[in-house]
Formats: sequence, C-alpha cells, structure tokens
Amino acid sequence: MAQVLVREESMSGRELATWVLPDLPESITARELVRLRVREEVARANVSGAALSWEKQADAACEAFYRNAFVLLAGQRQIDSLDEVIDLTVEHTVSFIKLVPLVGG
Repeated sequence: MAQVLVREESMSGRELATWVLPDLPESITARELVRLRVREEVARANVSGAALSWEKQADAACEAFYRNAFVLLAGQRQIDSLDEVIDLTVEHTVSFIKLVPLVGG
C-alpha cells in the first residue's frame, strides 16, 4: 500500500493545508485521487457539524477540474486528464492549486 502527501496551495504558491492519505494502491487515476481527497475534506467538515454529501461534492470537484478551477500536480508534473494514472511509488506528493474552492466548487 502507498500513501501520498496532499498539499493545498494558493495560486501564489502559499501552502493552505497538508495531510497524508494513507493505504492507497500503488497506482491510482487522478479521478479516484480527487474523489478521495474531497471525501477526506468533507469528513473533516462533518466533524464540525456540516452535513455535506461527499459524492456530490466529488462530482462537482471533477467537473471543476475540467473548468480549470484548480490545477493538479503529481510531483512536478501537471495532470491534464482525470483518467491519467498516477504512480504513487514514484509520486509521493500531490498538489491541488486552487483557483476556486473544491468543495462547493
């Protein structure tokens, strides 16, 4: 099993948040990774009492990717398609550079 360090960054490169997604397969599509990342964010929000459907938010985030609402980097490589496979044995950091918020975006 692999793990990845997820980084949220602003367009200026300022780090907004980081956390580790553990117990991942050695390779994963960008779509699956976006969905897991959103599920984790929604789970964190639900701890504070928010009632969000992670599936609905993940669908919105995937749509936002294609509207260029955020950029996804695996290591130093930009991901151009949600169908692209990311090798987590090579890429240990994934950065989401937000142009708009992912949840609700």
